[in-house]
Amino acid sequence: MTAARPLLLVGGGKMGGALMAGWIGRGIPARDIVVVEPNPDIAATLSRDHGVTVAAGADDLAEDLSPELVMFAVKPQVMAQVAPPYRRFVGPDTVFLSIAAGTPISFFENCLGNAAAVVRAMPNTPAAVGRGVSVACGNARVTDAQQKLCHELLTAVGQVHWVADEDLLHAVTGLSGSGPAYVFHLVECLARAGREAGLPGDLADALARATVEGAGELLHRAAKDSPRVLRQNVTSPGGTTAAGLAVLMGGDPGKEDPAAGPLGDLVSACVAAAAKRSRELAG
Repeated sequence: MTAARPLLLVGGGKMGGALMAGWIGRGIPARDIVVVEPNPDIAATLSRDHGVTVAAGADDLAEDLSPELVMFAVKPQVMAQVAPPYRRFVGPDTVFLSIAAGTPISFFENCLGNAAAVVRAMPNTPAAVGRGVSVACGNARVTDAQQKLCHELLTAVGQVHWVADEDLLHAVTGLSGSGPAYVFHLVECLARAGREAGLPGDLADALARATVEGAGELLHRAAKDSPRVLRQNVTSPGGTTAAGLAVLMGGDPGKEDPAAGPLGDLVSACVAAAAKRSRELAG
């Protein structure tokens, strides 16, 4: 992976730091990455551990800096204060990439100007271990080359998908953006159920965690098999797994629509609530 000119990362926190580490791991020299990070402790860590140039704010950037990409990796609540100073980089050779949840492309067009090439992406936290998934959408100013650059940079931490309809990113936020938290909560629920069934707490915790870790890895490696096939492989007719699934699915585990049932309804409501909140944040 290469960049024609420097990459400017605004925000060196967990997600921004994970992406930056992924870029370096894919071959982009640290000298070609500039990070704006006001937190002195985080800034010192980034400089020490990765060798990148770190500035405390937009005013501290070099006058002649001409980045090929500006990535906003800050919380949406502060974006209105953070983004405007970067208007000076707007031009046909620079693309702006935002990973802020609920912040629409129109926001950046308003504060940076209509000439700005803007890509909005929704990654998720497994990016920290290179197993994330992102969905991105660009405005009409984004060139094919700029889309390719954004795709490559996001691929450094996992899968990347593109959509033409920005409104779909609300549903993406509800599913994959917030999804890791749902999986972690499933682990909590499994562990509690194990304790209620009589297992010692530490054993219940270990079993719940290892079960979800292992199931996820199996899902990853068995790419040719659908989740339904993998579920059926574990489920013997009239067996223990079938008895448990009957509770989650509200009846026969072999029914035509396996996602319909108590658990399916809860998950649908969960994703819908998160997507609704994403729309509210977008205004």
